[in-house]
Amino acid sequence: MTADQETPVEHGEAVPDGAAEGRPVGLDDLLDERNQRLAHAGIARAEDLLLSRYRLSSREDAFDLLRRTSQRFNVKLHTLADVAVHAPAPARNAPGWMPRRPRGAAPALPALRGEGQPVGQGAVLTAALHRALHITGAEMGNVQLVENGMLRMEKHTGLNKRFTDYFTFVEDSTTSCARAAEEMRQVTVEDVAACDTFDEGSRQAILQAGSRACHSVPLVSPKGAVVGMISSHHEGTLGGLSDAQLNALHELGGQVGRWLVWHRGTVAGALDHLHALATSRR
Repeated sequence: MTADQETPVEHGEAVPDGAAEGRPVGLDDLLDERNQRLAHAGIARAEDLLLSRYRLSSREDAFDLLRRTSQRFNVKLHTLADVAVHAPAPARNAPGWMPRRPRGAAPALPALRGEGQPVGQGAVLTAALHRALHITGAEMGNVQLVENGMLRMEKHTGLNKRFTDYFTFVEDSTTSCARAAEEMRQVTVEDVAACDTFDEGSRQAILQAGSRACHSVPLVSPKGAVVGMISSHHEGTLGGLSDAQLNALHELGGQVGRWLVWHRGTVAGALDHLHALATSRR
């Protein structure tokens, strides 16, 4: 696995392969079904919004507009859908979705020293993950973004498929990353096997990947909201990180969080295009 691997988004309802073939449905099938269902849920909310606001003829029509806009502006479909759902509605008869405002420069990322000057969300998240692993001395880790009320995995490295499938979406508070998001602070789990933060399914998914300890760092917006999470995973049990490590990770989380908020703001052009396409379909 590499840090550039991401979770695909599928359109439509998923049917576990085992069910289609008449064989018993196993954990892998159930995880695939859950992940596809949750991935589609955010897109379905955007489809509902477009159907209601622009009185489109069908859900397929709404999805086609989202897909075309996603491809034209090189914005992930699930990101576009999430921004559309949470953005203020355009004024009646407005020519665009978002009010015109000057686009500022991308926030600086000095905490990514040694990682070059990444451009684009994927590159920034990959560099941030590499930097966090360097600070903590780990070789495994992942990045999640807050989407549709959940943590959705965006990048990972060193973690096997069972782990990444299990944690593609984190809905419940039975993981250290969810706890870090809820409490808006860094969380260290010194021994996954003995920590009562995890439910048994989460614990086993982590241990089978070769991780015995983990540390989660919130990515925080300028207003203090958690917009994502970086977690390092360690082969052995972990003592407390030093103040220097915690401070460096705190700095990283703040800078990457600010960058992510700025990046979401750059999707305004995509929303304007989506608005124009949808308006033309009326």
